[in-house]
Formats: sequence, C-alpha cells, structure tokens
Amino acid sequence: MRVAYWTWAWCLVATSVVTAGEVTYTKDVASILWKNCASCHRPGEVGPFSLLDFRSAAKRADFIATVTADGRMPPWKPEAGYGEFLDEHRLSAEERATLTAWARAGAPEGDPKDLPPAPQFTPGWQLGSPDQIVKMPESYAVSAEGRDVFRCFVIPLDAAEDKTVAAVDFRPGNRRVVHHALFYLDNSGAARKLDAKDQGPGYHSFGGVGFRPSGALGGWAPGAMPRRLPDDMGRMLRKGSDLVLQVHYHPDGKPETDQSELGIYYTKQPAKKIVASLPLGRSDLRIPAGDANYRLGSSYTLPRPLTAIGISPHMHWLGREMRVDAYLPGGKVEHLLWIKDWDFNWQGQYLYRHSIDLPKGTRIELSASYDNSSTNPANPSDPPKTVYYGEQTNDEMCYCWVQFVAAERSDYAELLKTGWQQIMLTRWAGFLNPATGNKPVGSTEGSGP
Repeated sequence: MRVAYWTWAWCLVATSVVTAGEVTYTKDVASILWKNCASCHRPGEVGPFSLLDFRSAAKRADFIATVTADGRMPPWKPEAGYGEFLDEHRLSAEERATLTAWARAGAPEGDPKDLPPAPQFTPGWQLGSPDQIVKMPESYAVSAEGRDVFRCFVIPLDAAEDKTVAAVDFRPGNRRVVHHALFYLDNSGAARKLDAKDQGPGYHSFGGVGFRPSGALGGWAPGAMPRRLPDDMGRMLRKGSDLVLQVHYHPDGKPETDQSELGIYYTKQPAKKIVASLPLGRSDLRIPAGDANYRLGSSYTLPRPLTAIGISPHMHWLGREMRVDAYLPGGKVEHLLWIKDWDFNWQGQYLYRHSIDLPKGTRIELSASYDNSSTNPANPSDPPKTVYYGEQTNDEMCYCWVQFVAAERSDYAELLKTGWQQIMLTRWAGFLNPATGNKPVGSTEGSGP
C-alpha cells in the first residue's frame, strides 16, 4: 500500500508538470542538469559521459529519469532536514518530476532562445595560485579490471615551522580512475615505515591509514569545490609533517596511471581558531554472520563548548545507516547528520552552511546499523562471516568526526582527550568480553579527517 501510494503521488507530480506546459530541454531541463550534474558529467571529469549539451542528454533521457527518480543520482547521501550543508547536490521533487516528464515526452529540445547561459568552469587551480604544490613522488599504475584500490602516498611537506592552512585544492592526475581522496598529516614517521614495507609507490590501505594521524587537511570527491576557511580559522600543520594522500581508485576497463597533486593555501597570519576533529563512535564491533540489522549507539557529553563547522561519517562495506544528533542542555535538538543508505563509494566530508554552537553539557548521540547478511550486495564475504572492528577490507568501523573550533586552546585538549577516551573504553570493554565486543587483535586506531 505504501509503495502504491508513492507511485501514485509521483505520477501525479509528473502529470502536473506536463499539464503546466510542454517540458523542453532548453526551457526546463538544461538548468537542472547544469546545476546538479555537470560538475561531474563534463569532459575530463569522473562522470562517464557529458551532460553539457542537448544531444548527450537527450539520448540518455530515460536513464536520467530513472536514476534521478530513485535517488541514485546525484549521489548526495545526507537526508534533507538533518544538517544544512554547502555544495548540496539534491534534486527537489519538482526537478525529478520535470526530468521524468521530459523523458516521457520524447526529450524535446525546445526553442534555442530559452536556453540559459552555459555554466563556466574554472580551469586549473580553483582558488588561484597555491602557496605550495605537492605531487605524488611517482606515477601509480591502476589495473584495467578488478576491485577498487585504496592507496596511500607519503609526500614530505618540508615545513620548517608550524603553519595553519586556510584551504587545499586537489587536482586528480587521472580523473577517469580517481574516485575520491583524503588528505592526512603525519609528523611521527609512521607513514614512512608503512610505505617502506610495501613494494611499489605508496602502501595499501582501506578504511583508515594504518596509524593515528597528527592532523588532516580535508578531502576531495568529484564535484567538490575547494573553499577557504573564514579568515580567523585554519587547520594545523606541524613542522616536519608528511602529507599522507589516500586515494580511492576505480578501474575503468583499461590500464591507467595517475600522479595527482595538491595545492595548499596557508593563512596570511597564524589562525586564531584551529579546526580540529572530534572523534565519535565505537570500536567494540562484533557483527554476527547473517545479521541484517546489527545496531549500536554511542553517547558523548561535551566537557567544553565548541562550534561545529562540518561532519565526516565513516563505515565500511556493511554499513547501512548513521545518524548523529546533539541534545543541548536547554532542551533544543540539533540534527547534525542522517544517512539512511550508506555507500562506502560515496562517503563524504560535509561542511555546514552555518556553523552550529554546541555548549558545554551537550550530549551527542550517534546510532548506526550494519547488514552482514547474504542479501547485502556490498558484503565482501560469501558466505557472510562474523566481522570485527579493524583496518582491513573485511573489517568494519563505526566513526564520525565533527570538525570544530573552540574558544580556548585548553578546550581542544580536553575535548580530544575525552573523545578518544570514550572510544578506547568501548575497545577495552570488547577486549575483556570478546563474546560481545571487539576481537582482541592488534588493529590500529581509526583515523579521521
């Protein structure tokens, strides 16, 4: 009955669009595709075809209508109403109905005079010339076929003193195979040791990066635009740090190579407010084989106030749902994030449109669910196996990082210390009771943006 109702309602919306007048590419469709799809679907980007012109769109009209109606495209995972984010790629019900009506009408072009101005994309560095440009030391070969590859490349930054970073801009060396990338920092030498143990450029890594980073500079996914932090904010880059560039490669059917680079923009003056990442989550996972709805939660009460500017959830292949809410002392609730249909291939880092002040005493609740059944097409094990917390492909994680700034330097130390303590308490509880918690093996701590 529920499916039938929504099918009827959707047809009603699409019909109302048609009765309002003929839907054409030039008048109605081009602006939707250009605003929401062209950042990826244009020459040189990760989209497998361009949607910048009528012919390219018209021959795929039915496909476009199908994948937008069922929500597969654009690949924007956060639910509406649970955090307002910059650079949202979310179609309204009216926009989806317009694409459906256009396809049903035979994809008419319309009057060329109705065509809006074509989008302009800035070539090269989006924020102007970077203060520092670093590049993978050598090309990495991506095989024609097989599973996706997650590879970390260690790049010395040669910083002689501590600096603060206002923005970064990532330029994939080969957009045909670079799916997304994350930018970690390491001033301990741990990443260099991992690199030395692995033959070829970089080292294999899935989920985390194999050690606890000293910081991070964000990440990149197709369609993402680099943004400068406000003038008084910056990410800390300690002297002597290496950049650990984690790249997700997706084979495209023929041998490829990649040598990506990152542009770094430093603050003109040392930032007064340092952007840090508060860890939330659990490390005592034990997901039974065959369990299609394994659920767990985490609660953390802020010992100091903070201002949230972004959020980054993280699970592996079995993840299905994650929700994060903040309960303020006065009774107000801030919905920070809700992803109902987790997909590791489309994980993101989300910046809030407006920062969110969370006072001392705010309780942040995280809930997550996993599907370890044979009906989960993303399950890497067939038949399913009991899965524990860990770094490897067949392991799982339950993390979410809240990017924040705090008023006092002492606030950072207290927030980060208690955040990691809360996670480590769950880990040790699992060690002491492995029947209900984490398998007692020597996996490294999860690492976040």
